[in-house]
Amino acid sequence: MPGRATFYRNNLLLPLLLAAIVFVAFDLTELDRWISNLLLDPATGQFPLLHNQWFEKVTHKWPRILPDWTGELAVIGSLLSFIWPRLANRPQLGVTRLLEKARIAPVLRFTTRHRRDLLFVVVAFALSTTVIHYLKSHTSVYCPVETTLYGGHQARVEWFENFSWWSKAGDGRCWPGGHASSGFTLLALYFVALRHRWVHARKLLVAILLVGFVYGTTRVLQGWHYMSHTFWAGIFVWLSAWVTAMFFYGRSALQAPANSPAPAGAAVPQLL
Repeated sequence: MPGRATFYRNNLLLPLLLAAIVFVAFDLTELDRWISNLLLDPATGQFPLLHNQWFEKVTHKWPRILPDWTGELAVIGSLLSFIWPRLANRPQLGVTRLLEKARIAPVLRFTTRHRRDLLFVVVAFALSTTVIHYLKSHTSVYCPVETTLYGGHQARVEWFENFSWWSKAGDGRCWPGGHASSGFTLLALYFVALRHRWVHARKLLVAILLVGFVYGTTRVLQGWHYMSHTFWAGIFVWLSAWVTAMFFYGRSALQAPANSPAPAGAAVPQLL
């Protein structure tokens, strides 16, 4: 099993190092603007996909179904997980027999076994969303198309120029990327996979990261975000989900290799 130092290096130091690289490479240079300028229509000086309703629907509205349904199912599952323990020892009750006959009882048993995982996903989603909303309101960064650089009326500022710990910095709500962060919230599922020693956990991680980057990049193509906003969204969501996973599962549960047995309490977590 990798040591503690390796665990914290991979899960904490590497994201912080990436944050430093993004800050230096994007926030202190014109790289973001250079990338966005490449996407402009030279004839109109506008982003060609900015007002494309089909592109908006396919890349912005429909993809929200994936994280939204994941979070909603986790909430529903968490609530259902408290039902079966109150019926399991009463098989003679009519409602218990009805649930068994309707094949609903297996679903309730599943939610009870995975109560900790379901609650973890709910909390991880909530914390990630809270962190992103806090950063948006306390930095007041306007989206590219809202700034004077691309025909808008607002001045372009970097997030660190406006940042305020305790009060809202203004009306801008563009940093970090919100749509990208919604895709990255699925990182909670990766930590669940780690906890259960799923052999394909790394593949799931790659898939979720790709989802987040695709979500963010589509908004860059429309001029609603800079590329760095996607990186920042991924970094903050990762740290939020990882901290939550450490609280729910602990380092040993997240660190063990995929082919090792799951923790003894993994099947029926005694959370309450």
